[in-house]
Amino acid sequence: MSKHLVIVESPAKGKTIEKYLGPEYQVMASYGHVRDLVPKEGAVDPEDGFRMRYDVIERSEKQIDAIAKALKKSDDLILATDPDREGEAISWHLYEVLRERGLLESRNVYRVVFHEITKKAIQEAIEQPRELAQPLIDAQQARRALDYLVGFNLSPLLWRKIKRGLSAGRVQSPALRMICERENEIEAFVPQEYWTLDAKAEREGQPFTARLTHLDGNKLNQFDLNSAELAHDAQGRLNEAANGELRVAKVEKKQRRRNPAAPFTTSTLQQEASRKLGFNASRTMRTAQQLYEGIDLGSGAEGLITYMRTDSVALAGEAIGEARGLIEERYGADNLPDSPRQYKTKSKNAQEAHEAIRPTSVRRIPDEVRNRLTSDQARLYDLIWKRTVACQMIHATFDTVAADLVPGDSDHRFRATGSTLRHAGFIAVYQEGRDDSADDDEDKRLPEMAEGDTVALHEVTADQHFTEPPPRYTEASLVKTLEEYGIGRPSTYASIISTLQSREYVEMDGKRFIPTDTGRIVNSFLTQHFDRYVDYDFTANLEDELDAISRGEKDWVPVLEDFWYDFRDRVKEKEEKVTRAEAVQSRELGTDPKSGRPVSVRLGRFGPIVQIGTKDDEEKPRFAGLLPGQKMDKITLDEALELFKLPRELGETPEGEPVMVNIGRFGPYVKYGAKYVSLGPDDDVWTIELPRALELVAEKKKKDAERFIKSFDDEGIQVLNGRYGPYVTDGNKNAKVPKETDPRSLTLEQCQELIANAPERKGRGRKGGKAAASKSGGAKKAASTTSSKATGTKSSSSKSAGSKASTAKGSGTKATGTKSASTKSSKSKTTATKSRSTSSTGSKSSGKAATKKSGGNSSDGKSGGKPGGDTGSGETPATSDTVTASGRDSG
Repeated sequence: MSKHLVIVESPAKGKTIEKYLGPEYQVMASYGHVRDLVPKEGAVDPEDGFRMRYDVIERSEKQIDAIAKALKKSDDLILATDPDREGEAISWHLYEVLRERGLLESRNVYRVVFHEITKKAIQEAIEQPRELAQPLIDAQQARRALDYLVGFNLSPLLWRKIKRGLSAGRVQSPALRMICERENEIEAFVPQEYWTLDAKAEREGQPFTARLTHLDGNKLNQFDLNSAELAHDAQGRLNEAANGELRVAKVEKKQRRRNPAAPFTTSTLQQEASRKLGFNASRTMRTAQQLYEGIDLGSGAEGLITYMRTDSVALAGEAIGEARGLIEERYGADNLPDSPRQYKTKSKNAQEAHEAIRPTSVRRIPDEVRNRLTSDQARLYDLIWKRTVACQMIHATFDTVAADLVPGDSDHRFRATGSTLRHAGFIAVYQEGRDDSADDDEDKRLPEMAEGDTVALHEVTADQHFTEPPPRYTEASLVKTLEEYGIGRPSTYASIISTLQSREYVEMDGKRFIPTDTGRIVNSFLTQHFDRYVDYDFTANLEDELDAISRGEKDWVPVLEDFWYDFRDRVKEKEEKVTRAEAVQSRELGTDPKSGRPVSVRLGRFGPIVQIGTKDDEEKPRFAGLLPGQKMDKITLDEALELFKLPRELGETPEGEPVMVNIGRFGPYVKYGAKYVSLGPDDDVWTIELPRALELVAEKKKKDAERFIKSFDDEGIQVLNGRYGPYVTDGNKNAKVPKETDPRSLTLEQCQELIANAPERKGRGRKGGKAAASKSGGAKKAASTTSSKATGTKSSSSKSAGSKASTAKGSGTKATGTKSASTKSSKSKTTATKSRSTSSTGSKSSGKAATKKSGGNSSDGKSGGKPGGDTGSGETPATSDTVTASGRDSG
């Protein structure tokens, strides 16, 4: 029997940790969140101190039962979930569930944290347990409550006023606003013309270029030469004054230093992985989590990097010492600064004072472990390793030269600049990527020149330019901007971006975000009617308040009160006063010449549509969807009327089926009889004729025939060829045909057996969402559904988490810990938490508490969800359909 039961979040991490702790410890995984808010209104009750009603997530019930069974055989419980707010909350939720089952009355409970999964770090954490951190718990509960209240109130309003399926979130909506405002800037941008004049010169056989900086003794501004006439006039005068030569009037030589970038935080890792590796934020975080939880390098799994959710740029002294030793050995003493580089976190909303993301040991050279890693793991580890090593290396040194060149005795002046790398320093290992800017560190050599020298002038060129609008956001630049504004948390950006795309608020042009019509209408509605709540400063200030809660500087309930009552009143006001026509921004384009009825464009159920007539007309309105690339705010009356020329009737198939073409929700198509086939990429719905349509129909019929193997019509069973091979289906379940079986030989009985043994199709909704609705209020439910107000935990630490003694008050029972034979222990006392947990039957109990991840998807992007929040559906919270093995969104 294991004396100590250790709970982590993911099984991969658990296997690695169990290897370090020995036989007296059993390590089990919670698989992330174990509870979430109940999936219905009233989960957060502002009128009762923001009491929060929780329910065990359905997919977690079996694992909780397994943990409970193991705990009965153990002396104590060690909660070792991740070292951030959400990890703290997972520990607290599990504690509450087990306490309600009466499993903690005679057992000690400890909280341990570690920032890397190495033997030393794990053993040190076990020797230094602490109590559950109540401020972290409160901060996460406040965050979860805020996101629930926004989602359950604002999203249904969007459904009623615009269309179903939309969502708004506390952090998601400001991010959408950024993308829409950037698009507005681009559309409003008016290019300005300007010209530059360059001298193409040469000295001692080495050509170089110099830019005109002064004309007639006056320094040129960007728009001084803003026409071809002015530019060519200046060009002529310069050529005339130079007469084929330029005189060197001045030479300046300097040295420039460039220091290495700080080690990675979550945000900078996401940005750099986007620039250098082409990873989106979700892919980066998913891969980083794998590296953190442990990779088998031949002698068992071991964590390769430190915890990947952090705002800190600090490095442990031991890690710095190891890096400096490696640098001296591998790159030479001249690449090692005299003293270690120390970095300080600049983010005003730094969540926790963790270490930066770094290798657990820089002695694990990327090339030496590459064959044990996947491609993504190897590339990301290489990036983290190089950034960590480089941050402790000496600066790069550049020699810079600037020469002023004068044509003849005039007051005109050109300037040539050059730069060469004198000492690479950290650049030999790593150089930070950049967004939308040229690299100014490339070598650009100038020939040797001294004051008074002359150089040959071949020509003066005049080049026309136009100013460009600001670039659209990439994932990297959006994450950087959100962080600069203090909006959200870096660990949540992946989920925010994913939600914007899944809601079809944005689309991608290459790697850049473009708002869709739906996204722009939602943003317009929110900025017009809920301007305060999508304001950048308001959102950042709210993050500051949540941080203050996590530090124990503020109580969480007053923060929610300050937010909720004004927000609630605003929602009620807009629900009564704003019409649907105002919300969807219906725009009249003109009059249909045939019917005389108005033509308008608006957002419909499935996207932007053009409408002829109104709902009040005797004749029903006609509708047509916009084509790809057409925008609601740009479409003209003529373009709109063209859409009503569809569908086009082309004729019949040889079998007598009518053939027509039209545009549907998923693009242009040919309809023959009651069936459909999509047009090819080179086909035009306006010009396609019957012969080409029949070709598409024939191809589709051929594919359908090849797909069909056999059928048992009376029983509604078919044997078909699918993407992954032959399968049997009854319309409800699919069953793969075994490889050794000829699908043509299958009998009805064999097909029925295959279907009976096939797994049920997975639902699309929230796993666990049925729990609250389907289960009766029995004892099990009473133990799993709780509501909680502000909570508090006090306990004292002792030598080891495996031997710490404590006294806990829970459900009115005093539990006193006993000394363990394994290690020394000291007397300790745990005071009952100041909490009120109410089961679904209404009973009250008190117990320990702590919070970080409150289960579901918070607006800042952790897994789980809420209606219409940053990842919720807008109707019922989806607390587990986006949860990974660790229970968090991969972001």
